[in-house]
Amino acid sequence: MTPHPLLDVAHVATLDAYVADIGTIFRAFADQDSGCASYGVLVEGRRWFVKSASVPAAVSSLRRAVSVHQAVTHPAITPLLHSITTDEGLALVYPWVPGEVLYHPTRSHQGGRTAPDSPMARFRGLPLPEVHAALDMILDAHLAVESAGLVAVDLYDGCMLYDFEEQRMRLCDLDEYRPGPFTLDADRLPGSSRYMAPEEFVRGSIIDVRTTVFNLGRALRLLLDAGDKEDQWRGAHGQLAVIQRATAADPQERFPSVRSLVEAWHAAA
Repeated sequence: MTPHPLLDVAHVATLDAYVADIGTIFRAFADQDSGCASYGVLVEGRRWFVKSASVPAAVSSLRRAVSVHQAVTHPAITPLLHSITTDEGLALVYPWVPGEVLYHPTRSHQGGRTAPDSPMARFRGLPLPEVHAALDMILDAHLAVESAGLVAVDLYDGCMLYDFEEQRMRLCDLDEYRPGPFTLDADRLPGSSRYMAPEEFVRGSIIDVRTTVFNLGRALRLLLDAGDKEDQWRGAHGQLAVIQRATAADPQERFPSVRSLVEAWHAAA
């Protein structure tokens, strides 16, 4: 069998030159605040997503992603198919999946959630049954994350890929997820402050499943609102009460597990 140019190669010198040589780059994501450069590549009639890193922090993040995908699989989590070392760092190969990232921050600008034609605004305007189905996929994926002994880090709308045609939610870029609980040894964790728990900003704090519960609670709150100011709630009153408990400032006042959050959410719905 002929080796596949992406799935059977172990090392390349420079990723962008290599993927341009073996296929057609149909989309490039270069100015990312993660420090990574990514490409949509057409190779042998199939589309792939290749993400690369050359600076130390980004390379460490991609190495962590390898461990995450070894630990957990779920239909909503875009699978990692292969990793390739480069002279400068590391590259990861994923299947190209249809959909639009709900928010796509870059180093040069951070706006775009509220524009009427943005993916987030379009998602927030979907019929409630479609929104609930998407939220259920996010929650169900995190039951698998919890079962694998991992905690969410840097979960936000930039990890959420929604296919408007198929009405399907997927998760991507879970590179910062890690085994928990763990003690925060930095001044803060990476992530969007809109989704982060208070303990994620305190060196020496414990990051555990209750932190994941907070992150998920914020996702539920922000995705089930019609706008960015959190004053156009579209869900039920009971669901809002579940979110309030999930996002309590004191971790001990939150749901003790993702499963208990999911059960309360479904009961409220």
